[in-house]
Amino acid sequence: MVARLAAVAALAAAAAVAAGAFGAHALAGRLDERGLELWRTADRYLALAAVGALAIAALAGSQLGGRGALGGWIVLAGGALFAATLFGLALGGPRWLGAVTPLGGAGFLAGWLLLAWGLWRRPA
Repeated sequence: MVARLAAVAALAAAAAVAAGAFGAHALAGRLDERGLELWRTADRYLALAAVGALAIAALAGSQLGGRGALGGWIVLAGGALFAATLFGLALGGPRWLGAVTPLGGAGFLAGWLLLAWGLWRRPA
């Protein structure tokens, strides 16, 4: 489970780099300032989720045990959902995506809190 988390996190990191390049080059003249800001925010949070999930995978392998990877999956899923809805809004998607965005953010936060709890419970 840890190796798969790391692999998916690496793919998410690659997607964040590609999305950043796409936004900077292909969308710069096509989106208004609000759309570009949504795109940049989505890209930043996807990258943060990817790097965070990679770090959690490393911790899960050495500090938390295999079950610690659950926090990484939740961070990655929440961050991806948050970013996907913002990408959609930036591209003119339906406004109801804005109601889904906080669910991704809540998942993102929950994953980090689960990691903190798992680390706190570890014997010193």
